[in-house]
Amino acid sequence: MHTDICVIGNGTIGKTTALGLAQAGFRVSLLCPPVPPAAESAPATWDLRVYALNEVARDLLVSLKVWDALDAERIAAIDAMVVIGDGDHAGKIEFDAYGAHVAALAWIVEHRNLDQALDAALRFSRDVTLVTGSVDQLHIDANCTRIDLADGNSLTAALVVGADGAHSWVRNYADIGIDYRPYGQRAVVSNFDCSVAHQGAAYQWFTATEGIIALLPLAGQRVSLVWSAPDALATTLMSETSQQLAARLTALPGQPFGQLQPMVPERVHAIPLALIRAHQFVAPRIALVGDAAHVIHPMAGHGMNLGFGDVAALLRVLSGSDAKRDCGEARLLQSYARSRKEEVLMMQVATDGLQRLFASQFEPLRLVRNLGLNLLNKLPVIKRRLMSHAAGGMK
Repeated sequence: MHTDICVIGNGTIGKTTALGLAQAGFRVSLLCPPVPPAAESAPATWDLRVYALNEVARDLLVSLKVWDALDAERIAAIDAMVVIGDGDHAGKIEFDAYGAHVAALAWIVEHRNLDQALDAALRFSRDVTLVTGSVDQLHIDANCTRIDLADGNSLTAALVVGADGAHSWVRNYADIGIDYRPYGQRAVVSNFDCSVAHQGAAYQWFTATEGIIALLPLAGQRVSLVWSAPDALATTLMSETSQQLAARLTALPGQPFGQLQPMVPERVHAIPLALIRAHQFVAPRIALVGDAAHVIHPMAGHGMNLGFGDVAALLRVLSGSDAKRDCGEARLLQSYARSRKEEVLMMQVATDGLQRLFASQFEPLRLVRNLGLNLLNKLPVIKRRLMSHAAGGMK
C-alpha cells in the first residue's frame, strides 16, 4: 500500500493528525496497533480521563468538523479558575474568562466523547486507510519510507508521523534522544458528585507535602479530580475507599463545592508522572507530534493542548503547494519544528519550574510563593497575559 503520509499511533492526537491531513488533500494511512477489544462502558458512566481543551484545540476540532459531533451535554466550560497556595497564610490567584476576553478558559471533554467523534469522522473520510498491525522495521531513503509490519505486509509513504505516545517506537527508531525525569508523583484521577453547583469554576491547590490537587467542572453538578500526589501518598490514596478520598477533598481549605460523593460506579486510577523532552521534533522523513515529542506535568492541563498545537502547526506547514510535491521534504519538516520549539519549551519550563517551586517545603520559600500568588492577583495586565496564554492565545 502506498499513501502520502503514514501516521503511526491511533490515540487522540494520531487520529486528529490523520483526519486533518486527509482533509488537507493527502492520502493517509493510520497504523493502529492490535489491541484486545475493551469492554463497553455503560452510557451513564463518566470517563476518568478528561481533557481541558483550550481555544487552539477547540478551533482545530471545529475546523475538522469534529467539535459539533461531540455530545455537547457532556462538555463543561471552565469560566473561572482559582489557584490556592498552602500554609496558614495561603496565597490565592483568580482567573476568569471575562477578564481574558475569551468565551471560556477551557472546555472539559471526556476522552471517550472525543474519541467516538474522531472515529465517526474517520469512517467517513475517503482518504484515510486504517491499517491494523505492529511495526517491525522502518526503512528510509531519499525519496520514500517503507514500513514493514510484523505480519509481513508493507506500507510506503513520503512522510511518517510519529503519534505513538511517550514511549514512541518511531522516536526511538529515528534515534532522537530525550531528556527524561520522573517526578516521583502519580496523578490520581476520579469523579465526584458535589452538593453545591460548580458554576463553571476549576480549583487547584498547590501544596508542598501533598502535591497539586485539581477539581475540574464536569457537565451537571459533578467534578473531576486530578491529584498529582507524591508516590507514597498516591499509594495511600489508592488503598483508601472512594468515600475516604471524597472526605479528604471535602475538607480542602476554601473548597466551594460542598459535600463530595463518589460517582457510581466508584473508580479511582493512578498514572505515573514524568517530564519527557525530545531533543528534536523531526528526523529525515519523520515528524513527531503529541507525547512522542513532549510530556509535561498535568498541573496546567496543557499536555493535550500542546499535542493539538503540534497537529495545527503541521497542517499549516503541509497545506502549502510545495508539500503536494513532497510532504516529507526536509525544509518543510524543519519549518514545522521551528514553529513548535518556542511554545513547547515555554510550557515545559513553566510547568517544571512550578512543580519544583511548590514541591519545596522550605518555609521562607513557602511564604514567598503565597506572597507571589497574592501579588499576581492584583496585577490585571500580567493576569490577562497569563489567561490569554492558558486559553490558547499563542496561535
